[in-house]
Amino acid sequence: MRVIAGKARRLQLKTPEGFETRPTTDKIKETLFNILNPYLADADFLDLFSGSGAIGIEALSRGAKYAAFVEDKKAALDCIKNNLRTTKLETQGEVLAMDVIKAIRALEIKGKVFDVVFMDPPYDKLLEKGALLALQNSNIIYCDTIIVVEASLHTDFDYLEDTKFRIFKKKEYKTNQHVFIELK
Repeated sequence: MRVIAGKARRLQLKTPEGFETRPTTDKIKETLFNILNPYLADADFLDLFSGSGAIGIEALSRGAKYAAFVEDKKAALDCIKNNLRTTKLETQGEVLAMDVIKAIRALEIKGKVFDVVFMDPPYDKLLEKGALLALQNSNIIYCDTIIVVEASLHTDFDYLEDTKFRIFKKKEYKTNQHVFIELK
């Protein structure tokens, strides 16, 4: 796995060993960032369920000014820190070693506001639902924040009808999808 574009282009990234994380393939990452590129210049980027940190690092490489990486697994945390050092982006990144809901609360206290939120939780466990419900009343997003959820093709987002969010774009791949969400 590598950084595709920007100032850290072509640098190799490590991934945690085992099957707890699913690195996003370069092809899917390229498609995702073709959509997100217009929103990245000087953006504050939140990478929830970060895994290796590859998505947040790609955002930093492509022009985001800051990225917060949220992960609660030790092997993944070590991997994120190593990848930030390798890409020389560690001064632009903050790693939060906690679960997503606690991290959202901690970021609220800090007064952080994000332009783009990306989350790639374990598939089919509804963890994205809990994160979205925490975000809908949070002060870390605003009316123009773009939220992207990477999920299995089986993930149902019908519950969003009863929230402050709406889906404005979906991109489906062979086994998963990116769902683009914004405040109504």
